Amino acid sequence: MKIPNRIQPLVDDGLIDDVLQRLKSGKEADVYTVLCGDKIQCAKVYKEATQRSFKQAVQYQEGRKVRNTRNARAMQKGSKFGRKQQEETWQTAEVEALFRLANAGVRVPQPYMCIDGVLLMELVTDAEGAVAPRLSDVTLDEESAVADFNTMIRNIVRMLCAGIVHGDLSEFNVLLDAQGPVIIDLPQAVDAAANNHAESMFERDVNNITEYYGQFAPHLLQTRYAKEIWALYEDGKLTPETPLTGLFVEEIHDVDMDSLIDEIITAEDEYYDRQRAAKERDQQYE
Repeated sequence: MKIPNRIQPLVDDGLIDDVLQRLKSGKEADVYTVLCGDKIQCAKVYKEATQRSFKQAVQYQEGRKVRNTRNARAMQKGSKFGRKQQEETWQTAEVEALFRLANAGVRVPQPYMCIDGVLLMELVTDAEGAVAPRLSDVTLDEESAVADFNTMIRNIVRMLCAGIVHGDLSEFNVLLDAQGPVIIDLPQAVDAAANNHAESMFERDVNNITEYYGQFAPHLLQTRYAKEIWALYEDGKLTPETPLTGLFVEEIHDVDMDSLIDEIITAEDEYYDRQRAAKERDQQYE
């Protein structure tokens, strides 16, 4: 096939020998299979900001560190240079997350390098060596669904222990290879400790995965792993091997409405007493 313009420089430099086919065109990138020596790899070509349907929402960028203060100021001002730096930060976020998660034992594609908006990484394949399907394209029996769900939950725990929340996890961002699920697409990954939206994103990620596997194993829909895992994380008790139950009971506090109303009335009375006293003092000096 014709070599895409963004990949041509890597071909010229000898990093890629040939482009075999386009695997998908997504909301933030196009993905191709490429030949590198005698190995078939995956090349993810990030789209420009004007072409992406998935925008760099503020809630995803929150908490991302920019080491160079000059770059950080330019990004805040929104200058041409700043927008370019913002693009690079957005693209390298996935690379950094992939390396970090791979080192933490999370099942993700092994990243190799990212040059000028092109990420080279492992091609995830099935048992026959074909490109691995997405979860959204497979049907599971109940036993397989439960086994893969447990694998996903354990990988999500490892991600959180590594300080990362996927932020857009669903059956469309997971591949199924011969050993089970593999998590992909992480440019919007957020810092669990530094992003104020991390908890809600984490809960959405886990609930999406639960709903998918719950199609094949309905009893999974009764689990509450998102709440349980996040509570352990906040308490500093979460490790990659922490036993989980899927159960979570939220603390419920009874509210004494009569006492609450009495407190409100008392506060109002005190406020008006202060207002009257201040008015009387002002009148004395007139």
